[in-house]
Amino acid sequence: MTCTPRTDVLIVGSGIMGSAVARLLREADPALRLTMVDGGAPIGAAPGLHLHDLDDPALWARYNERVATGIQGMYTGAEVVRETAGGLTALTPGMFHALAFGEDAEAMPQAALAWNAGGMGVHWTAATPWPHGEEVFDFGAPDRWSADLATAHRLLEVTPAAIGPTGPGRLVLDVLNRRHGAAAPAGRHAQPMPMAVTATAAGPMPRTAPGTIFPALAAGGDPAFTLLTGTLATSLLGTGTGRITGARLRRVADGAVHDLHADAVVVCADALRTPQLLYASGIRPPALGRRLNEHAFVTARVLLDLDRFGLALDDLPLPRPGEFSTDSLWLPQGGPDQPFHGQIMNRTYVDEDGRPLAHSVGISLYVPVEIRPENRLVFSPTATDLAGMPRIRVEFGYSAADRALIDRALDEVRSLAEEFGPFDPATERALLPPGSSLHLTGTVRASAADDGTGVCDPDGRVWGYDNLYLAGNGVIPTAMAANVTLAGVVTAVRAARAVAARDTVLTARRP
Repeated sequence: MTCTPRTDVLIVGSGIMGSAVARLLREADPALRLTMVDGGAPIGAAPGLHLHDLDDPALWARYNERVATGIQGMYTGAEVVRETAGGLTALTPGMFHALAFGEDAEAMPQAALAWNAGGMGVHWTAATPWPHGEEVFDFGAPDRWSADLATAHRLLEVTPAAIGPTGPGRLVLDVLNRRHGAAAPAGRHAQPMPMAVTATAAGPMPRTAPGTIFPALAAGGDPAFTLLTGTLATSLLGTGTGRITGARLRRVADGAVHDLHADAVVVCADALRTPQLLYASGIRPPALGRRLNEHAFVTARVLLDLDRFGLALDDLPLPRPGEFSTDSLWLPQGGPDQPFHGQIMNRTYVDEDGRPLAHSVGISLYVPVEIRPENRLVFSPTATDLAGMPRIRVEFGYSAADRALIDRALDEVRSLAEEFGPFDPATERALLPPGSSLHLTGTVRASAADDGTGVCDPDGRVWGYDNLYLAGNGVIPTAMAANVTLAGVVTAVRAARAVAARDTVLTARRP
């Protein structure tokens, strides 16, 4: 085992959250020494670029065939099996079910993790709706929340109306607003989905990804930044002192181990592996892994009745080259009267000559789920997963209140679909298995006080530690109905600001 030079800040995880932390720290101090580690390898020629935007036709097709379903759980690159033969070195970089990674995840069978540089940030749909009402975790500081949310919008380059509305898309929005618009809070009417994309006049719209948030991740060119891919952080060092001194790293290819010393550590692994690393390091507060949360996922698809809406086939919008949907629309959660987050993705089907055949309306409703401590991750003190880390057992279920709200969502999606065309709920509607949204939260949740209900403070600093910070969806302490990425980036904004506030100390220590 060798010792590497000291870094100012070690960032564990190269996904959207890690890249956001790196970007903000670099904006705060161009000379700050940053080291980022990720157990996975790049997909394609450069780490951290979105698969939607790769030049490799095979990789591009592999991603887009899956994402066209509109179901994030379909992005995974492995079958739902209990073991993956061959170990880590045999894995092709991509998404894998937690079951295939050796976790005991039958209670959340579609839960998955990204084993690649850039994490889930190279796979995500780029939908960026913002939280509202009980989803907001401002800890009594609404102005600071608004400012941090604005920074998250900037980092993700959110475009308010990226894909649509087309003519049929406007008809869909009219129906949604007729049903829900009158009671919607200000700004929460049905509207185009805000997305983290770069609007272009024609062709595919590039997605924001880790390598665009922090360009040095993908392109290099930053002498004070080091990216270590294929390098797994297996434990944090100095955990008995209230101050982290670095991390023990293991190179996946050959198992070589070395210690990297750091003045501050920010763990941005994901909602499964961030608490797993803390547990492996002996950091085991009562809230660790508890209050696992994920909205339930109800989905449906219906063919638009053209006669009902006075449309002809020639009126249907053609798919834009490089994009699978003609419209990406949003029905915002608006409180008890409309508690669901609606994501509507429409698509025109064409024949082999590119002529329109039909138009489908894809409706997904995300249902908020109660936050309960019995929904949790349990870490084995002896058994390990494919990565040699403490094996995770997932305990997750729906309460009676959850099931009542899910039943209400099933009725709502049927009623909505019937507005657009003939609909068979037995074959065209489904409640997907837990984990299908990939929007897991709460496992290292923030809390206003060190009272046992949270793992870290509102800035992401782990309770009881001076220089250990967390960022990502696992930090979110509220029950989210909407997609969680934008809210997760708020936690990265806060952690980066807290670390940057230490910069005068870090500067004094530099040789």
